[in-house]
Amino acid sequence: MPAPASIPRQPNTLTPTPVTTSKTHNYRWIIVVLLFTATTINYLDRQIIGLLKPILEVEFSWTETQFANIVIAFTAAYAVGLLVFGWFIDKVGTKIGYAVTIVWWSVAGMLHALARSAFGFGLARVGLGLGEAGNYPAAVKTVAEWFPQKERALATGLFNAGTSIGVVAALLIVPWILSHYGWQEVFWITGAMGFVWLIFWLIFYEVPARQQRLSAEEYDYITSGQEAETEKKLPIKWFRLFTLPQTWALITGKGLIDPIYWFFLFWLPSYFSSTFKLDLKKPSLELMLIYLATTVGSIGGGYLSSWLIKRGWPTLKARKTVLIIFAGLELSIILAQFATDVWVAVGLISLAVAVHQAWATNVFTMASDLFPKQAVSSAVGIAGMAGAVGGIFFPMLVGRLLDTYKAAGNLSGGYNVLFTICGFTYLTAWVIIHLLTRKPKPVDISQLT
Repeated sequence: MPAPASIPRQPNTLTPTPVTTSKTHNYRWIIVVLLFTATTINYLDRQIIGLLKPILEVEFSWTETQFANIVIAFTAAYAVGLLVFGWFIDKVGTKIGYAVTIVWWSVAGMLHALARSAFGFGLARVGLGLGEAGNYPAAVKTVAEWFPQKERALATGLFNAGTSIGVVAALLIVPWILSHYGWQEVFWITGAMGFVWLIFWLIFYEVPARQQRLSAEEYDYITSGQEAETEKKLPIKWFRLFTLPQTWALITGKGLIDPIYWFFLFWLPSYFSSTFKLDLKKPSLELMLIYLATTVGSIGGGYLSSWLIKRGWPTLKARKTVLIIFAGLELSIILAQFATDVWVAVGLISLAVAVHQAWATNVFTMASDLFPKQAVSSAVGIAGMAGAVGGIFFPMLVGRLLDTYKAAGNLSGGYNVLFTICGFTYLTAWVIIHLLTRKPKPVDISQLT
């Protein structure tokens, strides 16, 4: 409902009188639903090319190298897009910025239907990668605007759960469309979903200070748990972000860890096929359970650090505490090399991917803890770019390592080495993050202007 005229919606330059949660309305959770839906569409769109690969490689006579180049084109464009859209969203704001990014990637997704060669699909993937990169900078910035610090990790975990739901949705939607139409319609129909979301975004979204559906009580609750802002929006000097240890902490948290998730995403099917003779031509309950486990990790990881903050823990201490817990749990993936039963392997790997998403949720949230709102999208974009660059180079190591062990007749040995690397990388990343954030002081806007 509209806020009473006596309560102006101005930036929070003074600390307002806190209100109890029981008196607030919950419009901010509608915003989370919008973010979750956009993230689901984002991951659904990017999964389609992999699911259609068997059909497209027959129709267009693709080689494996050509398909690999298409994947690399997407990843490289995604890395660039994170930088560009991170800066763009900080400049124009979340409402316009999110609208532009989803229109961009939806159009690019639909243009796949017009491609008739590997080069054409590569161009479409470049467009998709550029546009999809805007999702996380926009979503994390939106959470920073709409939630007090004690709820941000939970809100981030909820919208981040859309990553796994998008993958599972693709596994269900694509076969259904193919059974009624052709592969072109898969791109047309899924691409159009972004425009449906856009209608709801434009109707229901506005920053809290201008959102007339937001109650005065909830507005005070949101802003009372946020950093104070100056009334004047100061333009930031983007390059100064690279001089700050807080930025490098985010780069570490994403750059070292994101490539591991890409490994789990793209190589798990072949791992189960080679190790446990899983028939990939049939729906795989094993893989669906693994990908669904990421939802539990995303929400649970966000809830845990939010719970600690509500109990009075300092914000950064709570984030780093849960990160060290998750880093320790991730060591369990090393045990996968000893699994001789497929369901034991499913359990261990499900735990690993769930822990990864719990980690990712808290690293994303640290961006809104450490940076002023004017710079959150830029910081997330830089960190995400580091993860995407790692996602380009780590597969090169994976491919060479597996080829070496395969030539020696011991492909499982290659996976065992990779699982060991994955297990210890989280602890390594945590140590670096801890050293870079020993003084838990958020970045002041004056450091960037």
